[in-house]
Amino acid sequence: MRLTVYTDFSLRVLMFLALKGDELATIAEVAKAYGISKNHLMKVAYQLGLAGYVETVRGKGGGLRLARRPQDIVLGEVVRHTEPDMALVPCFAPDDASCTIFPSCALRGVLSGARDAFLAALDRHTLADLVRPRAPLQKLLSFKPDGKAAGQRLARRA
Repeated sequence: MRLTVYTDFSLRVLMFLALKGDELATIAEVAKAYGISKNHLMKVAYQLGLAGYVETVRGKGGGLRLARRPQDIVLGEVVRHTEPDMALVPCFAPDDASCTIFPSCALRGVLSGARDAFLAALDRHTLADLVRPRAPLQKLLSFKPDGKAAGQRLARRA
């Protein structure tokens, strides 16, 4: 199994926001913490917002925060959302009849079972599981001792 960079970045954004709690984070702050492109993160954040994982606050002092509690965000759900095509081989597609052995092939079933087991393992974990213990991750991502990231913007929920 190989996940796309998009899914990797999506999970990293969610982890960062989980560590921030209710406080807003900017795309620039997340990009700096992970050393990744702001342009990629903008697309990721936008899609996470559309999916209901992230709340976006526009304007001066705006930013991102989780729209749901970390313990309510199931990893398998996030991966299914960010990886809409989990076909491991072309014959997984319902309209693919190009393989000569398709009618009697056992490989498709074996690979399908492996994919399902992978997703089932992710379904047993939430975002909250990924950010425990918090302190080591916060230190690695340049959070200050009070749990706030450097350059943090404050805004209250409406």
